[in-house]
Amino acid sequence: MIYSHLFDQLGSEKKVRAGVIGTGNYATSIITQAASMDRLDISVLADINPDAAHRAYQLSGYPEDEIVSCESRKAALQALESGKRVIVTDAQLLMDLPLDVIVESTGSPEGGARHAREAIRNGKHVVMVNKETDVTVGPMLHVLAEQAEVVYTAVDGDQHGLLIGLILWARELGLEVLSGGKFRNAECILDVDAGTATQQPRMSVSLEDGHPFGLVVPDQAERFVRERRAAFGDRAFISNSDVGEMTIAANATGLMPDVPELHVPTLRTSEIAEVLCPESEGGILKSRGVIDAVTCLHANGEAGLGGGVFIVVSCENDYSRSILTQKGLVPNSRGTTAVIYRPYHLCGVETPITILCAGLLNLPTGTRDYKPRVDLVARTRTDLKAGDTVEDAAIQALMQPAQAIGPDADLPLYLAKEGVLTADVAAGTVLTGAQVEGASDRVLRALREEQDVHFGV
Repeated sequence: MIYSHLFDQLGSEKKVRAGVIGTGNYATSIITQAASMDRLDISVLADINPDAAHRAYQLSGYPEDEIVSCESRKAALQALESGKRVIVTDAQLLMDLPLDVIVESTGSPEGGARHAREAIRNGKHVVMVNKETDVTVGPMLHVLAEQAEVVYTAVDGDQHGLLIGLILWARELGLEVLSGGKFRNAECILDVDAGTATQQPRMSVSLEDGHPFGLVVPDQAERFVRERRAAFGDRAFISNSDVGEMTIAANATGLMPDVPELHVPTLRTSEIAEVLCPESEGGILKSRGVIDAVTCLHANGEAGLGGGVFIVVSCENDYSRSILTQKGLVPNSRGTTAVIYRPYHLCGVETPITILCAGLLNLPTGTRDYKPRVDLVARTRTDLKAGDTVEDAAIQALMQPAQAIGPDADLPLYLAKEGVLTADVAAGTVLTGAQVEGASDRVLRALREEQDVHFGV
């Protein structure tokens, strides 16, 4: 891999020292994998739950006498100098320690904004696992990092980061990316013996009812997508987190949603190039360059694609296009599009490469062209009352063209979430600034206001 050649140019003795804020499942896999990597030293963990951080170091194989908890910068420095693994509960302590990279993995929109801003101000690279912060103010944090001559980047290992990389690779080759997206973790499994189609979590329909789970017929893509969706009705929908990841990828690549909710068709891998291409090519898309997501359809016992990413490409040259399909890509029935996919994402096990690229090469594994093209906003699923707290279960995430926040503007989801409604709101309402009262002194809001001004949204 080219990364190894680039890293080797710096010498084998060059290492990256990183600190991680937030030690949930994703971050723990970063920490455990880094313990096997000579170039990476994750020497400090910050978590308001020190037991979680302690467990991450234990799972990495560090002996108890090498793990210490510290409450001051002085104590942390002394511990680092003696080769210890340091745990702190105050993330601010990391900003003034000898660390090259800060990995933000709290999942807190506000915490992520505060930590990333402070890390950049202190000359540290930021590896952003925290999607909630990134989808709201990532472009502004990217600008601040460039101004400080440090890196702000999405991560290899998470789906949006891997999708960004796949799109940039294809474009560098001169391929047109007609669409791209992620495979949902929830799959649809056909059991021919039982005569059922089951969409996780355990929502089944009978194949005897005439549901269209046979292969998509050319030029009938829209019907198959619509009827497969109708088979499960409102019981199955894409998660807000999934839409958030695709919003980040849209802002990083310029792929745009065809519809605010995304189509999210239920498809076999072999059907993606047939369906997620423009209507002029027999697909369902009204435009070229679309972001979306797929529920993977496959037979019981066949390999699934939960957690991977895909792109549908077109190639201008006839000869080159023939090579694509002869050498393994699955085309549409017209032979004009083909799907390229990665059937897995390895979460934090892959993320150390992003940390090394930032710390050693001063380069992101994400994009350099990060702009607020779309916003993740919240539409109510049910009627809500004044005084209700905006909770995830009560809202559906949508992708809308980016706009500056204000009383009459659609409010970004993570500025709305956990806010209090100022008036009764009917189901199906996209929440605006005037309808939600949130904390006015939040770093997240301040960065968003700064982002709106900087980009002239």
